[in-house]
Order: sequence, then structure tokens, then C-alpha cells
Amino acid sequence: MPDGHSQTLLIGGNAHGSVSLMARMANRHGLVAGATGTGKTITLQIMAQAFSDLGVPVLVPDIKGDFSGIAKPGVLSDKLQQRADKVGLGPLSALGAPTVFWDVHGEHGHPLRLTISDFGPVMLARLLNLNETQSGVLQILFRVADDNGWLLLDLKDLRAMLTHINEQRAEIGPRYGNVSAASIGAIQRALLNLDNQGGEKLFGEPAVTLEDFLQTDAQGRGVVNILHAARLYRDSPLAYSSILLWLLSELFEQLPEVGDADKPRFVLFFDEAHLLFADTPKSLVDRIEQVVRLIRSKGVGVYFVTQSPLDVPESILGQLGNRVQHALRAFTPRDQKAVRSAAQTFRSNPELNTEQAITELAVGEALVSLLDEKGVPTPVQRVLIRPPVSQMGPISDQERSEIISTSVLAGVYDRELDRESAYEILQAQAEKALSEETAKTRPQEQARAASKARKPAARATSTWTDMASSLGRSAARAFGTQLGRQILRGVLGSLKGR
Repeated sequence: MPDGHSQTLLIGGNAHGSVSLMARMANRHGLVAGATGTGKTITLQIMAQAFSDLGVPVLVPDIKGDFSGIAKPGVLSDKLQQRADKVGLGPLSALGAPTVFWDVHGEHGHPLRLTISDFGPVMLARLLNLNETQSGVLQILFRVADDNGWLLLDLKDLRAMLTHINEQRAEIGPRYGNVSAASIGAIQRALLNLDNQGGEKLFGEPAVTLEDFLQTDAQGRGVVNILHAARLYRDSPLAYSSILLWLLSELFEQLPEVGDADKPRFVLFFDEAHLLFADTPKSLVDRIEQVVRLIRSKGVGVYFVTQSPLDVPESILGQLGNRVQHALRAFTPRDQKAVRSAAQTFRSNPELNTEQAITELAVGEALVSLLDEKGVPTPVQRVLIRPPVSQMGPISDQERSEIISTSVLAGVYDRELDRESAYEILQAQAEKALSEETAKTRPQEQARAASKARKPAARATSTWTDMASSLGRSAARAFGTQLGRQILRGVLGSLKGR
């Protein structure tokens, strides 16, 4: 097991000895790749727990629902001990890692919420899959809210702002830029689609803070934050990748520079990394590249997890100094190209046919190249991955519930808050305008009624006609007021905010 003094993370071993990642090189980022079923999850498990043992908190997305076992000591069989002996690990001691579970839907972990303001217009535009013009309207929306001091916390705030901007297009255009009704409509339809995918659960308060992810336990071990993402990944892959992108951005913006530290301050794993770059505007990819390049000086290590290295842009792939490549299959010409490309990303080893080895690796084996003490990639080696000391496979629902209920964050995020924000302010303004209009028209109605009452009796038939007409207009106005309130609720949500 790695400890706080060795400052290394044992990945595995072979006939030439053990293969370990130097902790002070772990913030130079990395890649864990391989086909489904080749052992990537176990590699993530042993890396996450090794970082935890060194006092480094991590975040790992759990897409398949099988990563939660890291929270519980494993069952150490003779087979696992034999593997431990082969990689130079020695006697195993079963041990779980301190774990905090998160879940956007609040079903398998503490609710994970963000505010619209924290999320920002750029990532929100990506989440809603908006074009450049629509993204510009979203930028205007945020600017108008900022200039008026209106908080944007959840989706109902966003909808209220869209209605406000649509109604005030003539006044907003000269100051902020033209806004078309078509763009407003497109954004509203995108919000409806996000709502149908459960997006309303993502935004609101209380919102998580960066400090929630940077905890250590009483023994100084880093907390393993597990984002339960099975449902999120299935229903909204863009929302899943956007959450990780938000966290990366927060780490970059908020953490201070630490220089060349002995170990990372935090490690973020991007599982299914291809989602981060699929259909992403080049400007945002360039921004991600810049953040990945600079964030290592903040003491943050970023590890992309995917099936093939080709899923990661070359400009970012070149910054991933630590590589663990599990098996790839080469059944088609496209598969063979992926294998060839993966082999070319390693520093060659004259004693190993890298391209051939990638297709021959057994489950639990990998090709590994790590940075040495000078930051230079070592020649690729074929390595037997070390066994975990925590449970392989998921824990039970009852065990998960016990961990959630005894967490230091228990109860902090359970109850959703709804303080005054853009929705409530704009709703109050609309109600006030409606009341003022009603108060203005009432004296006029009373004066007209009095005038009709003074007409000669000879015009009784006409009077009755006028009264009927007046009553009709009054009823229509009353109906209009009621209808206006219903429309108001329909646009801005119910009076309780949902």
C-alpha cells in the first residue's frame, strides 16, 4: 500500500519490478484507456484509493454503478494475494476509503446542485446546445440580470428573464444588442427539453461549494467523492460532462498557485472523456486545453478515462504524461487504426511490440508509461495491475444509505431553498403593473356608469343596451385580469415557484 512517506502510487509490476507513479508528477495529468471489460474500473479504484492514502481528495464519476465498493474493505482471497506478491506489494490489508456520494437527482447521494449564475452562460449554452446567435442572447440575459442585481439561481429564473427580455426587446436592443423572438423561442424550447431530462434537479440552492470536494478525514486521508451518474449519463450526457467541466473551471479559478508540490491537492477523473469534446465548439475546446495546461500549477491532476486515446484532442493528449492503456480490440480497419494510434502515443520500448501487445493484453493487464523524476515519460512496459484492497463491485443500498446518513454533509443539501431571485422580482413587478392598470381603469368605468344613469327614461331601451354592453365589457375586463394572472403563472411558474 502507498503511505504518506513513500509519496508513490503503486500501479502494478512485471518481471523487472514494480511500476509506480511519483506523487509529485501526478499533477502532470494522465490517461486511462481501454475497451469495455478490460479492467479500467479496477485501475481507477486502485489509483483513487492510492491518492486517498496520500491525503489527496479525488472525484470519480460512477457511470455503471460499480465503483461504490471503494468505500468498504474488500474480501482478500488467496488469488488476490498471489497477484499482490507478483507485483511486489506484499501482504494485503483490507481497507475502504473515506467516501462521499453525490447525485444530481438526490437518490444515491447528497443532492448536487449548482446555480445558474455559477454555471455561467458559456457552459449553459453548451448544455442547451445553442448556436452562436442564441448563445449571444444568453450572454445578454446574464448581463441584464447582473446590471439589475437579479440573482439567477434556477431554471424558473432563467425562464422569467427570457420573458422579460422578449417583452423589453425594443429597450434592450440599443444598449445590449438586438434580441430576436426566434432566438428566445429556441432557448425556451431547449429549456423544455432539459426539463424533460430532469435538468431542474441540477440547478438551485443550496449549491455545492468547491470546499465540499476538498475534504480529508480524521486520519488525513483524502475523501473519494463519487458522482453517481448512471441516470444522469443515460438521460443527459451533456449535463454529465458539463458538471465535470464546471468543477474543472472552479478548481482553476479558485485554487491558489502551489508550484511544484510534493503531491497534488486534488485529482479529477473524467470518465467517458469523449463526451467532453463531442460537438463542443472549438473556442471551448481551446479553453479546456488552456485550463488543462495551466491547472497543474494549482496542484490539480486531471485524468481522462475513455476507450481510445483518439477520443481526446491531440492538443490535450500531448499534455497527459502518465498513461495506462488496457486492451483494445482490432476487428475492423477502424479498430486497427485506433490500435496503431494508441501505440504511437507511447515512448517506444525496443523490447516490446506495443501495437501487438495492445490487442493481446488480458483483463487486469495494461501498457504503462509514467513520468520519471525529471518529468520525462518512461519507455512503455507491459504491467500486471495491482489488486485493490477495497471491495470490487458495488456496495448494497443499505450500506450506501448508512454512509450518506453519517457523512459530514448529511442534511446540508437535503432541503432545497428558494430565496428571492429574478423570478420573484419580475413576478412582483408584473403583479404591480397589473394592479396599477386595474386601479386606473376602475374610476373611468364608474364615471361612464353614472353618466348612463342620468339618461332620459324615453331612452330606456338604449339604456338597457348600454348597461348590457358595459356589463359585458366589465366581465370581459375581469376575465382578462384573471386570464392575465393565469398567463403570468404559466410563463413564470406557479406562485410557489414551481
